[in-house]
Amino acid sequence: MTSAREQYGETTDTRSAAAGREAAVTSEGLPEWLGPVARAAATVEPRQLSRFLPPEHGGRQSAVLILFGHGARGPELLLMERAGTLRSHAGQPSFPGGSLDPQDGDPEGPGPVRAALREAQEETGLDPSGVQVFGVLPRLYIPVSGFVVTPVLGWWRVPSPVGAVDQGETARVFTVPVADLTDPAHRVTTRHPSGHVGPAFLVEDALVWGFTAGVIDRILHYAGWEIPWDRDKQVPLDWRS
Repeated sequence: MTSAREQYGETTDTRSAAAGREAAVTSEGLPEWLGPVARAAATVEPRQLSRFLPPEHGGRQSAVLILFGHGARGPELLLMERAGTLRSHAGQPSFPGGSLDPQDGDPEGPGPVRAALREAQEETGLDPSGVQVFGVLPRLYIPVSGFVVTPVLGWWRVPSPVGAVDQGETARVFTVPVADLTDPAHRVTTRHPSGHVGPAFLVEDALVWGFTAGVIDRILHYAGWEIPWDRDKQVPLDWRS
């Protein structure tokens, strides 16, 4: 597998990989606690993240930003909740992100990094200049929507105000302490009416499930942050989910 460093070109430039001329990916200067995530991202294989992998041809190229910051309760993740009126994934918590636009560039090169930052800015008002991209995970696939998703890892080096830019698309923007995500009391398994079973998190008055929860679960596992939890504790999903 081509590593993120090989594909995107590691650099000591810690400026943002905003939708523009640069798409730097660097782990230089990260806080020590993010080291396990960066190391895992450099070596993890696609099958270690999901059983749903992109088809050889087709799929809608997209990217999400998995943004780590440091808040009042320590390390945290930025999430958003999709508006309940949307036709797809209504009301579902997710990472900021979306489809690649032509101006983002090559999907096989810097395109996903630029798209993840651009979409995060458009959805949450995030200032991309305060984000250091430190890793890119292997592409994954969401069969129900046909999206080929590249997860982009970022360190919120210089925090900026965030919130729902368009209430028609985003209900709210919020952060979740990593301590809550690792707490066994907040961890459950969801069963979709289709029969699919996957990990989920009950945090910040939200049920985080599906693709987003699956990626978080794997990051916690391969970073060595996972705490044993009761996988028999199950929460059903509405058929409309």
